Amino acid sequence: MASQTSPGTPDDSGMADPLALNLGAVQRYMQGRLPGFDTEITARKFQNGQSNPTYLLQTEAGAYVLRRKPPGVLLKSAHAVEREFRVQMALQETGVPVAKMHHLCEDDTVIGSPFYVMEHVVGRNFSDPTLPDLAASDRAAVMDEMSRVLAALHDVDAATVGLADYGPEGNYFERQHGRWGKQYRASEVETIAEMDELIAALGAQMPAEDGQRGLVHGDYRIDNMIYAAEGTNCRAVLDWELSTIGHPYADLAGVIMQWQMPPGREGRGLAGVNRRDLGLPSDQEFIASYCQRRNLSGVENFGYYLSFSFFRMAAILQGVRKRGLDGNASNPEHAARLGAFVPDFARAGLAALSRSFD
Repeated sequence: MASQTSPGTPDDSGMADPLALNLGAVQRYMQGRLPGFDTEITARKFQNGQSNPTYLLQTEAGAYVLRRKPPGVLLKSAHAVEREFRVQMALQETGVPVAKMHHLCEDDTVIGSPFYVMEHVVGRNFSDPTLPDLAASDRAAVMDEMSRVLAALHDVDAATVGLADYGPEGNYFERQHGRWGKQYRASEVETIAEMDELIAALGAQMPAEDGQRGLVHGDYRIDNMIYAAEGTNCRAVLDWELSTIGHPYADLAGVIMQWQMPPGREGRGLAGVNRRDLGLPSDQEFIASYCQRRNLSGVENFGYYLSFSFFRMAAILQGVRKRGLDGNASNPEHAARLGAFVPDFARAGLAALSRSFD
């Protein structure tokens, strides 16, 4: 099954869900702010694994989606639903499809954390990039649309849409290398020689600042997109939690990195898949399509950006492993399983540094 109602299938676990909403509080707060909250409402949590819990609200006036920070003590910059709301508001009149934003509540006394309410975008969400339920021609069209939307995002002038201050100045990769290197060291439980080598190599081969600076999504994957129920056009890009001002090649490399993963429910990649027979683009073809749309002659040293994507993911997985060992993970066994992949990601990052994409 490759498609489902946006942005995932709601969970019917009801009040057993520890993140169940205080519907009375939501209803009282939203009365007079949006239609449909004058009478009883219902909510179901989407089961997809967003770090910001997301709910389908059913009202007399129709459906909405509520997205909130998790309850409890959080890191200062984590789960920033306020930033998600702001960036999607800014993109409303651009070529980047996003859900319509209705209301942001920054008062954490209403339900225990800030939240926003947005349009419920109905369509298809593809979790498997092999797109098994589609014809080859539709697979090609879906991937081409993924390229179009990414290019449209990177062509947005952040200052024009009011987001000039949405991220810091300076070399994005240098800043991110420092940030994720520190995160990795803070989570390190044993010496992994491949990670040490990768961190050093990325620092030594850091590309010079090339002046490309704009909006980046931070987690641009096909499962964070809603496509039309009939057709292959994208209706909304979801999950803007990691968005910032940065370098566009980070998003492009993130797509290609995901495709290096094994296919199936866990990896959600394209490794070993005969893409040509399925109508799917090669890595080079997707990069070329993106570059053509942005009037770029190509991406010099793309292997570096791909390597960086592997490094960033390895650092994230190491953090997951450390939380599991510290007893702070909801599923310690799953955390340990993910953490075991850190050396594999480090080796893939080292291999990417010498890979040609010409």
